[in-house]
Amino acid sequence: MITAARSVSSEETSARTALKLGPKSIAERLRNLVLETSPTMPAIERYTGVLYDPLDAPAADASTRAWWDRHVIVQSAMFGPIGAGDLIPAYRLSHDSRLPGVRLASHWPAPAGAALAARAPGLVLDLRSEGYRSLGPVPDAVPLRVVSVGGDGRRKALNHWNKTAKGRLVSLLARTGAAVSSMAELTAWAAAHGVVVEPVGDGWDLVAESLEPVSV
Repeated sequence: MITAARSVSSEETSARTALKLGPKSIAERLRNLVLETSPTMPAIERYTGVLYDPLDAPAADASTRAWWDRHVIVQSAMFGPIGAGDLIPAYRLSHDSRLPGVRLASHWPAPAGAALAARAPGLVLDLRSEGYRSLGPVPDAVPLRVVSVGGDGRRKALNHWNKTAKGRLVSLLARTGAAVSSMAELTAWAAAHGVVVEPVGDGWDLVAESLEPVSV
């Protein structure tokens, strides 16, 4: 994966197409050229954006970090399933990037799925987007659909802002030291902290408004 990313990132034209980079982000291709010598930091701090901002990882205390290290796995397009505390360099690669000779959707599922299957037994909440979920399938995982509930009671699935709710959920789980091993225990924990997680049809909904703001 590193070799393919380095190859496609060595020239602006190929990087722009393969990595979907614009004029303002084209310089990010250079990260892939120095992956093996770049400084590293814990994955939970490396990633940024609306999913990770609610975690406020740099300010997290030792117990919160320990919870993340035990429970949180991130699906990386470059490195596969990685722990929250795993040290990684900066890189540019997404689940839909197109690399020469390597198709991510074919390369990752078998090894990533095997690695995830070897995890400790217990409840697995799958908060990944559909694209990243396909890179490492977990048959017994429970995906959460993030919804917004209007004044009339109607539910609307959120798109971009569902990431914020997921980040707030993981933040609260860690900061309360949650110990849950089933959906029954998760819903009990959620109720105790004012979070709405409930079964709807054959799936589970997380109500975004119940996580605004997060308080412990």
